[in-house]
Amino acid sequence: MSGPAPAATESGGTRFPDGSGGGTLADVLPSAAAVLGVPGYRDSLGLARPDGQRIGKVVVVLVDGLGWNLLRASAHAAPFLSSMADAGGRPITAGFPSTTVTSMASFGTGVTAGQHGLVGYTFALPGQGALLNALRWHSPADPLDVQPVPTVFERLADAGVDTVHVALRSFEGSGLTRAALRGARYPGADTMGEAVQATAESMARPGPGLVYVYSGDLDNVGHVRGCGSAGWAAQLEHVDLLVRHLSRIVPPDGLLVVTADHGMVDVAPGDRFDFDHEPLLSAGVQALGGEPRARHVYARPGAAQDVLGAWRERLGPAAEVLSREEAVERGWFGPQVSSSVLPRIGDVVAALTGRWAVVSSTAHPREARLVGYHGSRTDDETLVPLVVAAGQS
Repeated sequence: MSGPAPAATESGGTRFPDGSGGGTLADVLPSAAAVLGVPGYRDSLGLARPDGQRIGKVVVVLVDGLGWNLLRASAHAAPFLSSMADAGGRPITAGFPSTTVTSMASFGTGVTAGQHGLVGYTFALPGQGALLNALRWHSPADPLDVQPVPTVFERLADAGVDTVHVALRSFEGSGLTRAALRGARYPGADTMGEAVQATAESMARPGPGLVYVYSGDLDNVGHVRGCGSAGWAAQLEHVDLLVRHLSRIVPPDGLLVVTADHGMVDVAPGDRFDFDHEPLLSAGVQALGGEPRARHVYARPGAAQDVLGAWRERLGPAAEVLSREEAVERGWFGPQVSSSVLPRIGDVVAALTGRWAVVSSTAHPREARLVGYHGSRTDDETLVPLVVAAGQS
């Protein structure tokens, strides 16, 4: 079940509602930078080796869609990753909304959504007509204007660290890459074999180095087939093999870190509210943003309170429905929300609970037919793995 947003700790990490020190996805790259000796960063996640050995190389693998709970429930499909988790892995939180756009920006910049401003899958930009789909980025908006916070990759490169981003060639130069992940060399890798080779080539270069490897197919299968499907488990086996291969090329002075951007839940067809056929939900709404598990609702002028009341009435216990001001006050978008980011957040913000979703079958028919979703504040969506292994080769 969802709970209060984690609060900052004195060490720079985060604290879960039960009081335990956790950490967030935004802490991963800063902690990696710290163990590589880059000034200005702190290892709040405790990535430093217990034996005190100097770390010269870090490989960070981000598996799109691999929630902590999914990993722990799927040990049969991921024996290597599960063994890493058993040896000291733990969950950290991805933040809200638990979606790729927001999580990638938090990961890449080291700050939360209220500061980097990529507050959802789709959201309003003042001065722009249509909502920005920040994953597709079919917009004239300049990614560096939308997200001006320097990335950790940029700062690592400036500090002399060989910084490499390994992902599909089609992602190079995309709006989201430029906004959230800019600053690294981009060799391009369309297959697992290419990803392993690009990582090995970077590991062989002299001096400190960080390689970020992105794996996206698990999320794709989860959306289309469901994260409880045989196809999803089969894809996880491929992810496990990729991580095993990468572990073999991390040098003795290196670290392998595996994390994710969000988890996922399957939603049954009968557990979906259809905005396009729900007069109570659509009345007074100017634009519907976000995604089925985490909605930004932009009201027509003067209608925000009516929309808030209608969404609360219709969704009931199926969602946490807050005004923009309430969501900010409760820290849903992080401990700080800048004045430039505030109007990007919906007048009403709805985080679905349990296994519910708000779809838009007419405007977004393909999205409405998916099986697996994410974006909300449940543990299944927000908790992601942090598993670390020392280099062995």
